[in-house]
Amino acid sequence: MGDHASGRGGLSDPAAAPGAPSPDPALIEAGRVLFAQECRFVFGATGSSAMPAETLPEVAFIGRSNVGKSSLINALTGRRELARMSKTPGRTRQINFFDLGGRLMLVDLPGYGYAAASKTEIAQWTRLMQRYLQGRATLARACLLIDSRHGILAADEPMMRLLDAAALGYQAILTKADKPRPAALAAVRDSVAAALAKHGAAHPEILAVSAQSGLGIPALRAALAAFAEVAPPRRPR
Repeated sequence: MGDHASGRGGLSDPAAAPGAPSPDPALIEAGRVLFAQECRFVFGATGSSAMPAETLPEVAFIGRSNVGKSSLINALTGRRELARMSKTPGRTRQINFFDLGGRLMLVDLPGYGYAAASKTEIAQWTRLMQRYLQGRATLARACLLIDSRHGILAADEPMMRLLDAAALGYQAILTKADKPRPAALAAVRDSVAAALAKHGAAHPEILAVSAQSGLGIPALRAALAAFAEVAPPRRPR
């Protein structure tokens, strides 16, 4: 179900990208309604043989350790501790699945690039992520999280190549966008855009978000709502 970087659902946040078109209010509302639904933890997979059934479209959150995956999932769903956060990088050691209103599965993958982990652990996590990203038929979009203060680093390149090889459309999400000054954020956005242009599966639109301030969260909700199962019609009373 990968969108092969087709442009489906990409939205810019005008507050983070001056001059960008404003998101369609109808899409913003669709995203708000979707992410207001109950979101519950379903499963924590430690091996490819233990993955849950492929029943819903899935959106995966990928990034370096401590880039803010858990914080972003919590901000999107409006729940403080749905995805547990840790001050210790590399703490997430399994693939965690969260069912959003029976319409979309949010998937939190282990962070990569944490040098303090053992080589054995890193190899295990890498194999687990490779098997998931390359073999999951219901995976519709990957969100590649990049710290807006640093941009793309060497540790991100292997993941981007893996996503290209899997022909899985992925979108760069600049996290912690409330931290850098506007000029610095714009410079990072430009450098990330230049890097993405070399990757066939990369979505051209880049979103800047902040789990702390809420910047860009409505636009990201709207983008991800495009992949959700259609909500069942309401029964007349």
